Amino acid sequence: MGNDDSPLVIAKDIAKRYGDFVALHPLNVQVDSGEFFGVFGPNGAGKSTFMKLLTGQLKPSIGEIEVLGINARKNPQKLKANIGIVPESESPPSFLTPVEFLDFVARLRGVEEREQKVEYWLDWFGLEEKRDTMCKDLSKGQRQKVMLACAFIHKPKLLFLDEPFANLDPIYQRKCREWLMDHVADGGTIFLCSHVLEMAERMCNRMAIINHGRVLAAGKVSDLKQSSEETLEDVFIRLVGKSIEEVESMDGNSSEEE
Repeated sequence: MGNDDSPLVIAKDIAKRYGDFVALHPLNVQVDSGEFFGVFGPNGAGKSTFMKLLTGQLKPSIGEIEVLGINARKNPQKLKANIGIVPESESPPSFLTPVEFLDFVARLRGVEEREQKVEYWLDWFGLEEKRDTMCKDLSKGQRQKVMLACAFIHKPKLLFLDEPFANLDPIYQRKCREWLMDHVADGGTIFLCSHVLEMAERMCNRMAIINHGRVLAAGKVSDLKQSSEETLEDVFIRLVGKSIEEVESMDGNSSEEE
């Protein structure tokens, strides 16, 4: 935990519906300063919807969200200006080069010693040789590095990451993990969405497991285990498997009624 007693993220009874489809059922979440909070679930579980709501990219159908004291529904632009975000599957602008995009983001964020910081992150991510290559001609991994560099460059107090290591090789996965852990140790706060359970055991103070838009369990990793022998993978399979059975049971009952 950090020294700031007030939570950085407070979501009360938030949910997201598209017509008859419920992408995220009502839930509550609180993330305190200095936490590394992870949301884990299979593909299509609702993780990205959850993060988009918290970062002002989507408006909740019901509920209220406050991040860094900012109302996400009323002031999404102010919210996005004060956090770092690495969205899932989003690439840097096609016709900008890495150096141009990093410089643009650094200017936007009011980064001091901008040129030095841009050069530092290009070197840190091994992008020096690609600095003047248009982003559309970079590999997926290189584009991911550019997005991460843009999120890291202003060392935000609160950082949201959605599957941040999906296209990185093991060397840069480790480098980024170590940077993130150091960032939290220095007082930063991270909200991570992923399906890679290994990251929860290595990095997270607390986590939530989600499936079919519902939070199945939340708490410290150790508290989610039913025994000392149970692994986090066992916990995940137990909870997600049970939720799938419950959904299938509900579908079966509705079919019989029809």
